[in-house]
Amino acid sequence: MKLFARDPFGNPLILKRLIISAFGIVVWYRLNKVNKTKVFGAEHLINLPDNEVLFVSNHQTYFMDVSAMYLVLNHAKWKMAGRVDAWWRMLTPRTNLYFIAAKETMKAGLLPRVLAMAGSVSIKRTWRAAGKTIDRGVDPKDIENIHKAIANGWVITFPQGTTKAFAPGRRGTAHIIKGTNPIVIPVVIDGFRRAFDKKGLFITNRNTNLSLTFKAPLVWKEDEDAQALLDKIMHAIEQSPPFEAKERALNE
Repeated sequence: MKLFARDPFGNPLILKRLIISAFGIVVWYRLNKVNKTKVFGAEHLINLPDNEVLFVSNHQTYFMDVSAMYLVLNHAKWKMAGRVDAWWRMLTPRTNLYFIAAKETMKAGLLPRVLAMAGSVSIKRTWRAAGKTIDRGVDPKDIENIHKAIANGWVITFPQGTTKAFAPGRRGTAHIIKGTNPIVIPVVIDGFRRAFDKKGLFITNRNTNLSLTFKAPLVWKEDEDAQALLDKIMHAIEQSPPFEAKERALNE
């Protein structure tokens, strides 16, 4: 790696490595010492190509979800798929790993701005801004940046765009898939809402069982309708109506 090399968005790779390493150690401690984390479906992380891979996941906190996935995927880089316990692996992290996040979230304070440099592809929400419902078109620059990230490496996205359980997915995710044709790995996370606050910055409960389940690559057709593809995604990440009904029944 050249000393002054940069990612496709102009971020210095040496700075990205420092940020991921520093925060990665904190995440490692929270996931291994404060709580207990298990990874399922690690076999689906083996032999993935170095780019054009999209991870689609449910969402429980703003930052800890994606931080946990960074920890898992950096272990996978070193052929330790399924593990999250080797803190030293965060010292030489994968730098072509990105996550899609709302621009207003990543600009809300100094810490989010620093975390954004770890690999955020920040986009404008088309349905909400400053806590209010809006309706605006997609910024072509945002789409261009997402395509650029997928072409360069692995990208994490949360189709619901919110931490609210069973919120409807956004068809933009389906359009991204149809426009880039990546390998799509569905992910189901659990326990993070119980262990951390909404932002994922503060611990609310210790000794919580956390889990990340990676599923087999999604199968879809090139001519598949965007809504039908989104329905498949939502079912794969266990956020479709049947799963909501099941959880409601379990809580009654």
